[in-house]
Amino acid sequence: MKLLRSLAMAVSCVMVLCAVAQAATEVRMVGDALVYGVFYSNRNFTGWNAPAWTSSRPTWKGPSKTEESFQIWERFRVRTDFVANEAVKFRLALKVEDTWGHGTLTAANPTTSVVPYQAFLQFKLPGCAVSATAGLQRVEMPQSQLFYSSPVFGDNMAALVVKAPLIDKTLSAVAGFGRLIDTDRTFDTTTTQVADELDAYFLALPVTLEGFKATPWGAVAVAGRNTDYFTNKSSQYKTSFYADNLTSAGTYLSPTLWKNDQNAFWWAGGAFEVSALDPVRFYADVIYGAGSQNDRKKNRREGWFLDAGLEYTGWDLLTPKAFGWWSTGEDGSTMNGSERMPIIRSNWGPGNTFLFDDNQELVKDANMAMSPVGSWGLGASLDNMSFIEKMTHRLTFTFVGGTNSARAIRFLNTFMGSNPYFVMGRDLAVGEYVLGVNFDNKYMIYQNLAAVVETGWAHGEFKQSIWGHRMVSQARDGDTWKISFGLSYKF
Repeated sequence: MKLLRSLAMAVSCVMVLCAVAQAATEVRMVGDALVYGVFYSNRNFTGWNAPAWTSSRPTWKGPSKTEESFQIWERFRVRTDFVANEAVKFRLALKVEDTWGHGTLTAANPTTSVVPYQAFLQFKLPGCAVSATAGLQRVEMPQSQLFYSSPVFGDNMAALVVKAPLIDKTLSAVAGFGRLIDTDRTFDTTTTQVADELDAYFLALPVTLEGFKATPWGAVAVAGRNTDYFTNKSSQYKTSFYADNLTSAGTYLSPTLWKNDQNAFWWAGGAFEVSALDPVRFYADVIYGAGSQNDRKKNRREGWFLDAGLEYTGWDLLTPKAFGWWSTGEDGSTMNGSERMPIIRSNWGPGNTFLFDDNQELVKDANMAMSPVGSWGLGASLDNMSFIEKMTHRLTFTFVGGTNSARAIRFLNTFMGSNPYFVMGRDLAVGEYVLGVNFDNKYMIYQNLAAVVETGWAHGEFKQSIWGHRMVSQARDGDTWKISFGLSYKF
């Protein structure tokens, strides 16, 4: 009853807003619903939970739980646009997401969880084509189309984003500011002000020519020392934290954490797409990032990330794709900082491979959440396969190797024990690898109702000298398997 009352209240609020706005405002509503089951065997290559930070001191806890092999997820989202005219609109998007038998979807005494995941005002400046969007919205650093979203940031962010055409159909500018974390909000905990925010500034200049598109871009993040990076998750699957993505291994050696009240992180990159040789299309991205450069040497972090791929779009039955990537990894010393590119909230992946957090349709428990930095890889995908009307398939092979020094990971593991900064299967050393295959299928029952089956298999080879006998032995007992099956409805 409590759940029904809360849902009824949320729906009633939307209906009231619709009624109030009806006279002068057009209301547009769309949404989607997912109901699906997920079976996993040896998630994280062990079947155990990954290490996690437990406080900002920092403290942490190693693997202590065994994952459930089967869960049923349900997600319902509604996005409502209140459109005053062509120049002004407001969007409110609400989401309910949980597993059957838990929280919101518990039969007795359910816990209410209706979450706004987008809420923004969008308008055009009078007399021109410049638009501004303010509020909680989807923000992604530029990335070529073959690769899903960005290894630096691709998620919702409370931000102000301005888009301005500079040369019609050729050059435009996208500039923005976002606040990712404000730990203490209105008042700090004492009468002494502390730096407890993580802010981001970004600029992109998309250039479109005949058969060619390039998007140079840059971003700067200002990271306060007192911001809570250790309990704020940086991935929707709770497999990594902001601390893992921005700090170096040396940050956890005495003297611990950053020296400066604020540290700047910056990225410069370019996304490139070539369609001049259509139906063969080429894609590439180059990114360099660095941070904490004025802090202690052991706290600095910097590195490169490159990816490239091609696809052939000339066949109706399928679209073959090939891709690869490389990024710098940790060297043998912990005292000279990290050689991995800093990231904020990665959402990158090729070919829908379930090794990375990318564009799986059945979203929760969908992937292995491997880190794109500190690794290299090659892969191929047969996408958009269709041999039966209304049914499509995707088959992807991916090989991932490590570029991190085994010595660097071994040193921190010896010093801290099983820790969240380096996680077996997520972070690979030179000589370690993971091989993954996923086969995804969709059948359109009706125009907007689909039956979806996503499957994955992964095999990992890890070094006992780095992770210890217990972890590696558990990984050798069996490979990872994933099967997701369910229904997707869009309206």
